[in-house]
Amino acid sequence: MKDPHDILKRPIITEKAMALTEKNVVTFEVAGDANKIEIAQAVERIFEGAKVRKVNTLWVPAKRKRYGKHVGFTSRWKKAYVLLAADSELPEFFAQSES
Repeated sequence: MKDPHDILKRPIITEKAMALTEKNVVTFEVAGDANKIEIAQAVERIFEGAKVRKVNTLWVPAKRKRYGKHVGFTSRWKKAYVLLAADSELPEFFAQSES
């Protein structure tokens, strides 16, 4: 079995992702070969208070970038939207401060 830290690469902390935390949805960059079941198990193992209800995945396409006269592409990567159960607590870096 894969290590959960190899499946979940990093959390996505953007304005859209933080707005989704109000609906108990957290967003991660995940390994390209990870499936939905592995992602759900990894989230439940790393964040012990979390119960996963649903996982949606998508591939973020490569974007064309220029650096002077040279043209290349960024890497494509896999993103996962993880819906947590209503009684689950959000991971601490997704919890919004009340200030």
